[in-house]
Amino acid sequence: MITSKDNQQLKTIRKLLSKRRDGLFVAEGEDLVEAAAAHGWEPVILLRAGVDVEAELMPSALGSGSRVVGVYEERWSEPGGDLAVYLHGVHDPGNVGTIVRSTHALADGPVILGPDCADPYGPKAVRASMGSIFARPPARASFESLTATTVALDRHAAEALDDLTPEPPVVLCVGGERRGLPDELNATHRARIPLRTDGPDSLNAAVSAAIGLYRMAGHA
Repeated sequence: MITSKDNQQLKTIRKLLSKRRDGLFVAEGEDLVEAAAAHGWEPVILLRAGVDVEAELMPSALGSGSRVVGVYEERWSEPGGDLAVYLHGVHDPGNVGTIVRSTHALADGPVILGPDCADPYGPKAVRASMGSIFARPPARASFESLTATTVALDRHAAEALDDLTPEPPVVLCVGGERRGLPDELNATHRARIPLRTDGPDSLNAAVSAAIGLYRMAGHA
């Protein structure tokens, strides 16, 4: 059992929790470690509090601490599928992880990371994915390389999302909450999610993605 805070495995985990390096990332908690195993991911490091390491020494980014911590090598998918999601400038890691989870639930393609997005393998994003990061690893690609029909969510668009019936493959494009998608992204369609006139004028990026995926899934 590890009894020293200076143990090299503990140092590695602490470093990864503060800033990921060398293509490795941390999954905290029994549910995430079980999801990794279920999808064939072998840990580089696996520590159990009270078994492999003294509980008080276990590194954690969670306020409540973790009983199990695994370190894994990151994986990246290729863009594809009848329905996928492209993210551009989504800075919040919780949103990125939640969108990975929603995409796993509603689409057969991956989340495709464009420029200026939060790290999908950061601790907060991995936790928000609730294990979907292991089932459907994200992809990386430029918008220009996408060959599918692209549907950009744009709160100022004249066309409503409900009016679209695109043939697959379709990539739903989601931007950051404040700036949205750049005008220079020449999407096949720009569409808005209709909102109540007496409500807020925008939605959280992860909520928008989930609504868009649910709507587009009926045509993919």
